[in-house]
Amino acid sequence: MPESHVTPSAPTGPSVLHGRTAVVTGGASGIGAAIATRLAGAGASIIVVDRDTEGAERVADLVRGKALTLDLADGDAVTAAMEGVDADILVNNAGIQHVAPIEDFEPAMFRQIHAIMLEAPFRLAQALLPGMYARGWGRLIHVSSVHGHRASAYKSAYVSAKHGLEGLSKVIALEAAEHGVTSNTICPGYVRTPLVEGQIADQASTHGIPEGEVVERVLLERSALKRLVEPDEVAEVVHFLCSSAAQSMTGSSYLMDGGWTAA
Repeated sequence: MPESHVTPSAPTGPSVLHGRTAVVTGGASGIGAAIATRLAGAGASIIVVDRDTEGAERVADLVRGKALTLDLADGDAVTAAMEGVDADILVNNAGIQHVAPIEDFEPAMFRQIHAIMLEAPFRLAQALLPGMYARGWGRLIHVSSVHGHRASAYKSAYVSAKHGLEGLSKVIALEAAEHGVTSNTICPGYVRTPLVEGQIADQASTHGIPEGEVVERVLLERSALKRLVEPDEVAEVVHFLCSSAAQSMTGSSYLMDGGWTAA
């Protein structure tokens, strides 16, 4: 990921998140790094969680935060790592992808994807919600996907995990409302990240077409807007959901899919 995507932006107004602490998973690159940068620019203290130690430390240094190396597929390790952590904001962003027909999909890979993308958000919420309840304020923001609303072939684990994350967020919203805590999901289409750029290269090779055509003809075939979402755009929505303007927004799912679900 280019360094320009993770250079902290200067606050343009009051540091509305000054005194708040945010845990951002998958924060070593891509969407997570952009989110960490944006929230730090608004005054929050950041804990960058990722299994990539070097990447997490690099982003943490840039935002003057802390890095936490953690394998989110290890549920017990996730719970243990959160002992003693007081966070006001939890951004569940980490995820992986594996593409295969159901009959060829390895059950171990299916379990790993669900562990990272559904069980880990549950465990993190379970660990951090009591502190948020005690302080009377909290924001849980889950980076879901258009695949939390629509299915694609060969992505059984990813699609089912994202659908589950949508449901988890709604349950948290109902349970947490009386404590001043909100829970929402953000559902982008294809975002310009190292993961997606790798998929573009693979698809170009598979279909024998230029990478530029892959974006429009393959990835964005069902989207009205033929452009990738930029990580900074997702980060801006995260910041908005942490702001006072969004204090009545909970249990909702915010699509950034370029019109994919409009048809």
